[in-house]
Amino acid sequence: MQTIFIMVKCELGKAYEVADQAVLNIEQVSEVHSTSGKYDLLMKCYLDDNQDIGHFVTDKVQRLPGIADTFTLITFKAFS
Repeated sequence: MQTIFIMVKCELGKAYEVADQAVLNIEQVSEVHSTSGKYDLLMKCYLDDNQDIGHFVTDKVQRLPGIADTFTLITFKAFS
């Protein structure tokens, strides 16, 4: 299992709609948080080891209505 975080910049006034659509329509999205700063949302996603991250982001996340930009963070190890 691979964990990625996607920072999302939304079109003006669309952050809540994007967050709702991500949780409802993309099963790999486990959490969505609103953030301050350059990006509006932070999505935590769990992907199968063989799933291509680039295709997931471009085919699933970036196609949600209301998304203006994304920045993907790939993780290596979780510390508990």
